[in-house]
Amino acid sequence: MNYLDDQFILTAKQKQLLEKTTKLSDEFALRADHYDREGLFPFENFSRLKEEGYLKLTIPKNLGGDGASLYDFLLVQEKIAQGDAATALSLGWHLGLLMNLNETKKWESSTYERICHEVISGNKLINSAATEPNSGSPARGGKPETIAKKGENGWIITGKKIFTSLAPALDYFIVPATIEETGEIGDFLIPRTSNGLTIEETWDTLGMRGTRSDDLLLDQVKVPFDALVERKEKKERPTAQGWLLHIPACYSGIAIAARNEAVKFAKTYQPTSLPHPIMHVPEVRRKIADIDLKLTTARSFMYQIARKWDESKEERASLAYDLAIVKTSVTNMAVEVVDIAMRVVGGQSLFTSSALQRHYRDVRAGLHNPPSDDITYKLLADRAFRE
Repeated sequence: MNYLDDQFILTAKQKQLLEKTTKLSDEFALRADHYDREGLFPFENFSRLKEEGYLKLTIPKNLGGDGASLYDFLLVQEKIAQGDAATALSLGWHLGLLMNLNETKKWESSTYERICHEVISGNKLINSAATEPNSGSPARGGKPETIAKKGENGWIITGKKIFTSLAPALDYFIVPATIEETGEIGDFLIPRTSNGLTIEETWDTLGMRGTRSDDLLLDQVKVPFDALVERKEKKERPTAQGWLLHIPACYSGIAIAARNEAVKFAKTYQPTSLPHPIMHVPEVRRKIADIDLKLTTARSFMYQIARKWDESKEERASLAYDLAIVKTSVTNMAVEVVDIAMRVVGGQSLFTSSALQRHYRDVRAGLHNPPSDDITYKLLADRAFRE
């Protein structure tokens, strides 16, 4: 661990969690290049996460989970991302959804409790499959072209979803669909074992290759009536969703990993033109200082907002704007930090043997996770001129 792990005051339990996660992260780092090169889902990493009980981290204690706070959740995300970003982002969707469902009580308690039981007893994985080829991200208000119509014994669902992270490993898919009879949008809980459900292996990207965010195809998939777990309501103002901070935490972890690579390189690389390693070159020292300044500033804000979320449930609604700011500021910081780290290392950072080229590709994905920058700027501008 480096000084960045000691920047914040942690409880004894949080320190223990961080130490445990650090060991996993170091292990994942050894496999990260293989999964990235081959574009494979990190099944071995998830086997280890299951063995160590991480899939129940955000399930409340009264249901048998660890009851992790948002702050705890971010510590885990950031640390795992230092080892393998795709593993961290994938885990974050599962853990974040379980946290959000507990906080919002959107589902019938019996359904949520059943899923939590399956996660704890059977290490089941769950994620949302919301994005579609034509409607794009749900954050922009596109109506799903996936259709759910009533049959005699339940719902019949047909459609296609893209960007389905964890597709090869998921046991349950939360699928938004337009209800044919009413035009409403509903979330449907669909088991992987459903007839007519298939995964099309389309994920061929530069970054976050290990998330295997393939396409989900639904061809007249039949599910019972109680598979409709939520009817969506249109919101006039942004909704505060603390769990989405798992996204910036992941990209902050990538930035820390890139920073550490640059520092290690600067300590050991000594060209023949110098009598010492480049760590003594003023411009190199300035760049590393700039990296640490950016990391400290952005991370402090992220964890401050996470602490506010945890400590004051009554004021969570007022944090919607701050949560959006965190995502935009941290992900852009991470892109800048990786770029500076590569400038320190120079041309060698582009070698396929260098972890920096993977960090460079992975960190770009953060710009496209919700909310995107333009949505954040619109929210802030609307608020400013509404006052």
